[in-house]
Amino acid sequence: MVDVIVVGGGIIGLTAALRLRERGAEVTVWTPQDPVRTVSAVAAAAWYPTRIGFDERVLAWAAVTYDQFRRDAFDAVPGVLVRETRNLERSGATGEPWWAPAARGVRYLPIDPPWTREVRFQAPLVEMGEYLPWLRERLLAAGVRVVRRRLDRLEEALVEAPVVVNATGLAAGALCGDPDVLPARGQIVLVANTGIYTSVRDEGDPGTYVHPRTRDVVLGGTWQEGDWNTVPDPATRDAILERCRALVPELAGAPVIGEKVGLRPVRRGGPRVEAEKWPGGTVVHAYGHGGAGVTLCWGCADEVATLAL
Repeated sequence: MVDVIVVGGGIIGLTAALRLRERGAEVTVWTPQDPVRTVSAVAAAAWYPTRIGFDERVLAWAAVTYDQFRRDAFDAVPGVLVRETRNLERSGATGEPWWAPAARGVRYLPIDPPWTREVRFQAPLVEMGEYLPWLRERLLAAGVRVVRRRLDRLEEALVEAPVVVNATGLAAGALCGDPDVLPARGQIVLVANTGIYTSVRDEGDPGTYVHPRTRDVVLGGTWQEGDWNTVPDPATRDAILERCRALVPELAGAPVIGEKVGLRPVRRGGPRVEAEKWPGGTVVHAYGHGGAGVTLCWGCADEVATLAL
């Protein structure tokens, strides 16, 4: 019998599994699909606590994750970059954003309407197509088994381990009877990177963002709560392209090379990270991170490991 089974092969589950292993636990990951096929692989994966309000734990998770990805970028971990980022605000806020203490190089600049302020900072940007395979291989090298297995009840895992980490994302709603879990549909467009190196985010509604990776640029986006449709919509694609080209005119000649849809695992009230006694053992819940899974993953993983062990 292993010490811990982590159910879920996205970024929350994989980072938790590694932290547990680093603390000496024997760990197995159960995932119904390869990590590169999870919703984490669709993420634009720019560090920023998208649509999550202030919470001291969330701020701490964000800070730990920010620092981890900066170290990863310095160490040339595959897929991890740091980009200068421009947040264009419309709210009229004048104080420090709640997330600012977690970031580096935060500064405030005047800007012409319709925006009210520009917030600049350095932000990690993770190319998930490279990072997730690297993370999976790191787990395997550390002795963590990654098993393709789908379950209908968390009790199935408790039969084989005294502690189960529930990092099942959207599936957590059914697996633990949580009515506050719902999808937030996100559609993105990929264009070739013709020389763009700065991320830009317009915090209007719908939010618009431009995140340049090494070979392509991620354009978004949408936030459609309760929408389970994973098929790209042509009208939405055209609207994203129009908004992003208006925001960053240099995109005008960049050819479209793809589009994707992902369902963010949102939870009303914010992420659930806590231990709960079940018949047969302990379940450590780690789900509901919405569009901020990459932004919070390593800090959340530390807390999961503490709760589990």
